[in-house]
Amino acid sequence: MNKQQYIPTELGEKKIGLLLWQYATPAIIAMVASSLYNIADSIFVGWGVGDIAISGMAVASPFMNLSAAFGAMVGVGASVTISVRLGQGKYDTAQHILGNTISLNILLGTVFAAVCIYFLDGILTLFGASEATLPYAREYMLIILLGNVVTHLYFGLNAVMRSAGHPTIAMSCTFLTIIINTLLDPLFIFVFHWGIAGAAWATIISQAVSLCVQLKLFSRPTELLHLRSGIYKPDLQIIRQCIVIGLSPFLMNSCACIVVLFINNRLRDYGGDMAIGAHGIVNRILMLFITTVIGLVQGMQPIAGYNWGAHKNDRVWRVLRYTIGVATCITCFATLICELFPEHIISIFGTGEELTGIATHACRIIVAMFPLVGAQIVIGNFFQSIGHAGKSIFLSMTRQMLMLVPLLYFLPPIWGQEGIWYSMPISDSICFFLAVGMLIYMVRKSKKHEANRVAQ
Repeated sequence: MNKQQYIPTELGEKKIGLLLWQYATPAIIAMVASSLYNIADSIFVGWGVGDIAISGMAVASPFMNLSAAFGAMVGVGASVTISVRLGQGKYDTAQHILGNTISLNILLGTVFAAVCIYFLDGILTLFGASEATLPYAREYMLIILLGNVVTHLYFGLNAVMRSAGHPTIAMSCTFLTIIINTLLDPLFIFVFHWGIAGAAWATIISQAVSLCVQLKLFSRPTELLHLRSGIYKPDLQIIRQCIVIGLSPFLMNSCACIVVLFINNRLRDYGGDMAIGAHGIVNRILMLFITTVIGLVQGMQPIAGYNWGAHKNDRVWRVLRYTIGVATCITCFATLICELFPEHIISIFGTGEELTGIATHACRIIVAMFPLVGAQIVIGNFFQSIGHAGKSIFLSMTRQMLMLVPLLYFLPPIWGQEGIWYSMPISDSICFFLAVGMLIYMVRKSKKHEANRVAQ
């Protein structure tokens, strides 16, 4: 089968600003929509169940994200591998990768769910659950785990769909999930009175509906990649390739979950359940802005990577400066509204007086250095886009593990709960200067190398 490949020459020719927004806008929409999806769950639980249920969700959320990270790992790895095989014209191999993606996600989803259900109370306690929040976290996570295979397949196939030439449908599936979840949340919580379980059922059902749409698309024989017999038998070489490629984002997501686990435990010891709930709310608010920056970065990456490979370094530095500028504006705006109007934002979650007070105080401290976070995220992902994955992973690990975790260990015994809140802006500041230092060194080295190349 011959297939003419599209060569994206506009990446090296079109005006940087227009190009960035062209590539970033769909990603920003999808990322922000996913973030709003999580916020909606918390809002309905807050209004329909209460503050302690919000704390229960704050305990369960990193655990749920860890589960989803397994599905995303397989999906990202399969997506990249399929793109390469399609580019090589190896369509039959790409078909088998699709089949193995389904088989591997079913296997991982089933095993992960079975193990976690068996040890559920112990795991939730490890994630910061107390006697008061454990029943809510358990009720929520039990349903999420029962639908774990659906979650894995949904995230996995959505990633594969983008590499199969259907990025718009993949984005539509994300929107469909959010819309259905947002409609089912109030129905299950306020009408059926299912409490926090209603939010969990809304999540699984919305993902199941989108999964049906994905499976219907891949069932069409007219699709280059489609479901057929003989492609589901596990191929160890395919599985290994998918896992190796997807391991980097999986490790980053896992580290983020571990950090929240550590934060929850410190908050349980120094602040209690309401402090955990407060962090869960603030974290969801800030993730709305962080995912916006990540969407922006996803638009930057192909532009930077293409021009880096084409030795058009002036365009590389231009897109980097432009992206850092826009990202910094986003995080500055977040800081401004979170410092000026935290009570109004937090009250959207239906919180009581105690939880609102703690969350308001925490929010003002946590966002103190948030303007620096945008540039740090851009720089870390810029290294990945030009093939310096090691530097990207190092910067991500530094912010999440190497700086924040030691600060969370040493500061609370000195300052109590305040030490937990202050550890976050301190970590953001240190990691910003580290990222800028690494970038300056790389730019100087690159310019020297480019001068030598031109001279030859």
